[in-house]
Amino acid sequence: MIALKNLIEIDRSADTPIYLQINNALIHLIKNGILESGLKLPGSRSLAIDLNIHRKTVVAAYDELISQGWIVALQSKGTFVSNELPEVNPGGNLEGGRFSRNAPFEFNAIESLHRSEPSLPNGLTLDEGTPDIRIAPVTEIFRHYRSIISRSYNTKHLGYGSFYGDLSLREALVNHLQETRGLRCSVDQILITRGSQMAMYLSSQLLHRNGGVSIVGDTNYIAANLTLEHAGAEVMTVAVDEKGLVTKEVEILCEQHKITSVYVTSHHHHPTTVTMSAERRMHLVELSRKYGFAILEDDYDYDFHYQRAPLLPLISIASNGNVIYMGALCKIVAPAIRVGYMVAPKDFIESAGHLRRVIDRQGDAVMERVIAQMILHGDLQRHSRKALRLYHTRRDHFCTLLSAELGDYLNFEVPEGGMAVWALLNKSLSWTEIARSAEEQGLEIPNYLNYDREKLGHNGMRLGFASLNLDEQKRVIGILKTSILEQMASF
Repeated sequence: MIALKNLIEIDRSADTPIYLQINNALIHLIKNGILESGLKLPGSRSLAIDLNIHRKTVVAAYDELISQGWIVALQSKGTFVSNELPEVNPGGNLEGGRFSRNAPFEFNAIESLHRSEPSLPNGLTLDEGTPDIRIAPVTEIFRHYRSIISRSYNTKHLGYGSFYGDLSLREALVNHLQETRGLRCSVDQILITRGSQMAMYLSSQLLHRNGGVSIVGDTNYIAANLTLEHAGAEVMTVAVDEKGLVTKEVEILCEQHKITSVYVTSHHHHPTTVTMSAERRMHLVELSRKYGFAILEDDYDYDFHYQRAPLLPLISIASNGNVIYMGALCKIVAPAIRVGYMVAPKDFIESAGHLRRVIDRQGDAVMERVIAQMILHGDLQRHSRKALRLYHTRRDHFCTLLSAELGDYLNFEVPEGGMAVWALLNKSLSWTEIARSAEEQGLEIPNYLNYDREKLGHNGMRLGFASLNLDEQKRVIGILKTSILEQMASF
């Protein structure tokens, strides 16, 4: 009979009960092949003495193992490792008691999608343009959430619901989108998603499952490019200038190829922040009508425009149904509140809903109702106006600092809206070196490589200002300046 006292380690200070520690240790030994099928185990009294614990603790551990099928108790014979277990290779997939880090089977790792995972900020961070979560309307969210879940007649919302999204939110969005964007749509033309990225994924899969060409800007939101390519699209690029996507180049490509989709961030182009001119908007809509392609309009920050009333989105001027409009409430509320939406023709929404169903049965129905209540009670609109005023102030302060402290080293235009500045660094300087130096000084900045997939060498970077208060902006600019001066001194 094998001696277990040297194979089972008990931690009396741990939160895990001792009987479960014994249970887990024996399962580990069986999985590793150390305790083979049919092996007789020590009696409960004997093992209790060896481990210096009460016999009832061992009995409880054995009872648990019996209930799980790992061991069997035979009357008048003793306790044995079950013969019904498969043979286990002692090497197995365990490394030091932990599951193997490398799969022993083949799979498609899809390396093209791999990007570094952003870590939770634990210091000073210059992001790509995200809201300040410190001003999130937590009180309003909590009030509506508590109101919903505390009432018995709302318990039905804790079960499975529509994979098109909560009906009350879709109804609220019908009015909200018409009031804010001039967009006339019905409930069955809206799909609630977990942010605009899910809408982008679903649309790309439906449009490009069998391939086809998609046109994007030669500087573009990297996640959109990756999503289109993953769906099977051949991505072609056209220039982006101070008036947005150059639609004359789109027209040339339409004459040469069968175009399936055109992706555009018309309000504030990502990453350059330029607003697409009215003339080019009309031209792109007309091209979609003439050549039959879908316009993927990603309107990720429509609500943040500072200079004048924002131009209406393309979908508001396109009556031909060629526009698939994607938006999100994450930028207004908080990035962790993953509530977005897609607006498109009814048949497209129906197909997108069924596709969404196989990857994510439904969203967070309770949170979606919370957002609906915030819209109906005006909480979302009030918070949006508050955030707009704050970010406007921060934009002006940030751009003043950039001009005064870094104007000799980079060029930028004051953005009309959004949450970031597009800054073009002097070609003699390197964002990579600046990032390394800034990190040593406690500042994390975005990855420049995300902005130049086409290797244009523009040396541009998005510098987010919305999430930084005025003092933090001063610190950030100071560190950037020190990093630039260090790099120049090394020339």
